[in-house]
Amino acid sequence: MTKATSIRTATLAALVVMLSLGLAAPASAADMPPDQFAPPVQVHGDRGTQFLPLGVGKSIVVDVPGEIKDVLVADPKIANAVVRTSRRAYIIGVAVGQTNIYFFDAAGRQILGYDIAVKRDLNGLRAALRRALPASQINVESLGADGIVLTGSAASQLEAQQAYDIAAKLVGDLTGTKVVNGLTVRGRDQVMIKVTVAEVQRNVIKQLGIDMNGTLQAGQAVVDFASINPFGVNPPITTNLPPISPSTNGISVNYRGVNATLRAMEQAGVIRTLAEPTLTAISGESASFLVGGEFPVPKPSSSINQPPGIEFKQFGVSLNFTPVVLSEGRISLKVMTEVSELSNEGAVQIASISVPSLKTRRADTSVEIPSGGSLAMAGLIQDQTKQAINGFPGLMQVPVLGALFKSRDFVNRQTELMVLVTPYVVHPVARKDLSRPDDGYADASDPATSLLGRFNRLYGTPGRDIPQKKAYRGNVGFILD
Repeated sequence: MTKATSIRTATLAALVVMLSLGLAAPASAADMPPDQFAPPVQVHGDRGTQFLPLGVGKSIVVDVPGEIKDVLVADPKIANAVVRTSRRAYIIGVAVGQTNIYFFDAAGRQILGYDIAVKRDLNGLRAALRRALPASQINVESLGADGIVLTGSAASQLEAQQAYDIAAKLVGDLTGTKVVNGLTVRGRDQVMIKVTVAEVQRNVIKQLGIDMNGTLQAGQAVVDFASINPFGVNPPITTNLPPISPSTNGISVNYRGVNATLRAMEQAGVIRTLAEPTLTAISGESASFLVGGEFPVPKPSSSINQPPGIEFKQFGVSLNFTPVVLSEGRISLKVMTEVSELSNEGAVQIASISVPSLKTRRADTSVEIPSGGSLAMAGLIQDQTKQAINGFPGLMQVPVLGALFKSRDFVNRQTELMVLVTPYVVHPVARKDLSRPDDGYADASDPATSLLGRFNRLYGTPGRDIPQKKAYRGNVGFILD
């Protein structure tokens, strides 16, 4: 064996030993198993997730950018997914709530994900509001499981209320807790109302009677007699006219011991009442107005040892109203007006204290009037007549001579009342365009007051203060008659 042959043999033997001991050269990464060094695939629920609002009973078609091999639905009771092809799926809203849906490929990688919020379908309500209220800008959003919120602006207070009523009807809100009205009214109008209360009373009282008394003697017989005929109608019917004592109006005659008094009285009076309260309020808001006073009324005390308390009652001219501006300048009014005054008619005595009564004219109603129009809100025509005849039974029935034994009382009362209401849609003006009742008023000087009986001065220049097309001659300004 040569030397070269022995070297090759030794080298082969060494290689065999190394292979037997497992000390072979390291293999390349391509020869290793794929799961030995490669990291596992990580799937994140929020990677590539999209928000998807969906209505109950509504569906949406989704085209997936990859082959769908697996679908994950968190809560099928809220929403479900139906895969029709390898790249197309249908997502269906089942009930109100929130859930998510993920699509995976064959390698388990997430292709697409949706964060789904299933809400009540409000498209029908939005369409109904647009058709019914085209001038309003109303947004409808879901709130919780079955509530909704109305936001935006309405053209008037009436349209805001109509939007709320439509929403409550469509969602079945019977308790008034499902619909939240967050609407604002654009440019709320202001309404000024002028109420005129005019009343005329006519009172006529006539009284006629004869009172007789004296002594008649025939022989030994002496007869004393007296006939006083009362007026029975006048006392219970009092008026605001000055009181009259019938006994002071008469003529007395004495003839042979017989006194006869003729009592006759006639009274006529007219009472005129006029009140014109004016008040301004924002459309949809209430306003009240009172000009008058309060009078004390005793009220019973809680204990015997305590003095009676005092309670005050209001009287005067009062006005309460709530305006709502409708479309085309029409105004809906809830009006309550009252004119009351103190009166002795019906007065009572409480613990030696005379408490007057209130004579009241009141009207409370709802009307609808165009701006600037007038309407007779209330009216009353009353004609009251009372007659009474008092006298001696039997003798008062005798013709002609029966007038000596009777008295006649006649009372007639006529009342005519009317309440007029006129609303206006008003806007603010500059201060210089307004005037006060006391503008330009000035007290008269002492000599003018003492000698001429004036209470104020006359002022103004006709050409400057009172523009006239023709020349004006005479005093101008604040004149008190």
